[in-house]
Amino acid sequence: MIPYGKQDINQDDIDAVVDALTSNFITQGPKVPEFEKTITDYTGVRHAVAVSSATAALHIACQALGVTKGDIVWTSPVTFVASANCALYCGAEVDFVDIDKTTYNMSVTRLERKLIEAKAIGRLPKVVIPVHLTGQSCEMEQIAKLAKDYDFKIIEDASHAIGGKYKEAPVGTCTFSDITVFSFHPVKIVTTAEGGVATTNDNELAQKLSLLRSHGITRDETLMTEESHGPWYYQQIDLGFNYRLTDIQAALGVSQMKRIDDFVKTRNKLADRYDDLLSELPLTTPKQHVDCYSARHLYVITLLDEHKHKDVFEKMREMGIGVNLHYIPVHLQPYYAKMGFKKGDFPASEDYYNRAISIPLFAALTEAEQDQVAQALKTALAS
Repeated sequence: MIPYGKQDINQDDIDAVVDALTSNFITQGPKVPEFEKTITDYTGVRHAVAVSSATAALHIACQALGVTKGDIVWTSPVTFVASANCALYCGAEVDFVDIDKTTYNMSVTRLERKLIEAKAIGRLPKVVIPVHLTGQSCEMEQIAKLAKDYDFKIIEDASHAIGGKYKEAPVGTCTFSDITVFSFHPVKIVTTAEGGVATTNDNELAQKLSLLRSHGITRDETLMTEESHGPWYYQQIDLGFNYRLTDIQAALGVSQMKRIDDFVKTRNKLADRYDDLLSELPLTTPKQHVDCYSARHLYVITLLDEHKHKDVFEKMREMGIGVNLHYIPVHLQPYYAKMGFKKGDFPASEDYYNRAISIPLFAALTEAEQDQVAQALKTALAS
């Protein structure tokens, strides 16, 4: 079975993990800040806070921005549930903004329309979470302009997008957002086995994120409520979580980040080749926005005939192609249906769901395997 995505681990990665395992630190040690520095160096952002997962990063990002009961957070329906769940963890409400039919990212036009309507009834969001689906950035400059006009904060869910660029700058710089979140799950561009990072240029937000990832505990005397009792002393000054990344995971991340540009370049080369291989088939290949250089986490095709969707998906799997679907629109999940969301609420997202298939794309994918995928797709569509 050719999977839709997988990690790329070499001997240097293995050696880095072994070195961490045999060092004096396997949980909290020097590798975590070293990994964080690889992110700040790569993106040019001021702060990077490493955590146990992108879900954890989204959660503490919401908390750091003061999301709480009575607030509303908006995100895209076409994303993994964590992009919406993070607001619920804080006691807030969630709503969605439908996608652009070309990029599959949050539609700026629909966002502006929804903001106008929300302002009229006093229901503006506190935070908007645009999701960079498949590795392609949302139109962040326009979203940031709307944030100024309507007074909301922005968390970029860039779980798919490390290594990508927007307006020639690396995703994660936070030029147009308050916080950006990355994922380092095994199928992502680079991996720490499991892990996430929140980036920000705001010193106060970085401090809050760091506190929240580790029980709300500090050893920084400048943050304490009284003079330190001694070198052993710490204080819990907030209610945080055990969302820390380990040194073992960070060591893998440091090693992987050395190859990030090669990974993204290879993924883009393979994506361009798919564009050619599939150009005559009755489907739509991913469209790239002129302002974006995608990290190409996923290669999503959409079928012209939605009635063939399930049949093509099943036939591809039968032929040994590990296709997947990213994602079932969040508002259609039973948990969200209980909140009042229903089919028909976000038609562009639902149409996408009825046609989308993620086909294999990862740095180690060979051209022979890619040819196999294309031939299987051609056979499945013809049957």
